[in-house]
Amino acid sequence: CYVTPPGFFHDRMAFTSPWAMWYNDGNILWHHFQNQKGGAALEEIRELKERLEGERPVEWEALPDIGLYMDQLISYMPRQLIRYGEGESLTSAMVNNYIKDGAMPRAEGKRYSRTHLAYLTALCALKQVLSVKDAGLLLAAASEGREPRELYEQFREELDRALDVTAGSLDATDGEEELPGLALALALRSYADRLACQRLLELLRERRPQPEKGKK
Repeated sequence: CYVTPPGFFHDRMAFTSPWAMWYNDGNILWHHFQNQKGGAALEEIRELKERLEGERPVEWEALPDIGLYMDQLISYMPRQLIRYGEGESLTSAMVNNYIKDGAMPRAEGKRYSRTHLAYLTALCALKQVLSVKDAGLLLAAASEGREPRELYEQFREELDRALDVTAGSLDATDGEEELPGLALALALRSYADRLACQRLLELLRERRPQPEKGKK
């Protein structure tokens, strides 16, 4: 049988011997497993941070300058916003409902222009935190006296600022034990922002009539 010399488990050989792993009740294997898990989590955070910093809707001039049919519109939209997992995909029925609710203009014949792409990009982002009705109210108020291009560029600027702030709060060097606290901080920030946003929307609603459905 194997006989371990005196002091064997206290010298550096203990960290490379398979016997040492069992002697330490699996601690070496456990720490290795934990490091792998932690490394995977850090890599995910790093990827998220990079996406938040780098992925943006295209500029107005980069939007297609020819009218798109509905199927082309649906195929184009996923590239405009950051998505994780399957999520909810845009459908033709959703687009038609946005138009009926007055949240975006009607199609020009059967084609959709840069203006439609701009409104849809904003709606797809805003509907993650607002109802379609409130998102439509916000866009209608913001578009008063302005060209669609101006509204879209303001949307891009505000989105860019928001994504940069959130990306700045992510530290890819944080350990896995820091994730709950970070998620809590982000959730509470969203709560506070939502409270303020809802109150501002109430003020807007009191000061302006609702847009007629199907018109812009």
